[in-house]
Amino acid sequence: MATEKKKLRLAEEIAREAARFLEMESNRNSLITVTGVTLSEKNSRATILLSVLPESEEEKAVAFANRRAGGFRKFLGQAARMRRLPKITFIIDRGEKNRQRIEELSHTQ
Repeated sequence: MATEKKKLRLAEEIAREAARFLEMESNRNSLITVTGVTLSEKNSRATILLSVLPESEEEKAVAFANRRAGGFRKFLGQAARMRRLPKITFIIDRGEKNRQRIEELSHTQ
């Protein structure tokens, strides 16, 4: 129970710091939103889920974020003072994208 709570707090902190980092580093051509973080069992890997507007900029935004993953890891180490930093990967949040599409379809009927 305590480890699940700790993992949730860690994921929330990584999400918060990722949002700050991407806001500082991005070129403002697109709106990049951190929608969640999933951690591996031993917290050695963190997958950061992103939503990007406009959708036409998704590939560029994810490529940019993954190029800057090392810089984010360093930023995270300084901001969060974590002992062991996870390997970082950024991906598009398909679940959020699907939810938005369902909502859009329900409003058109």
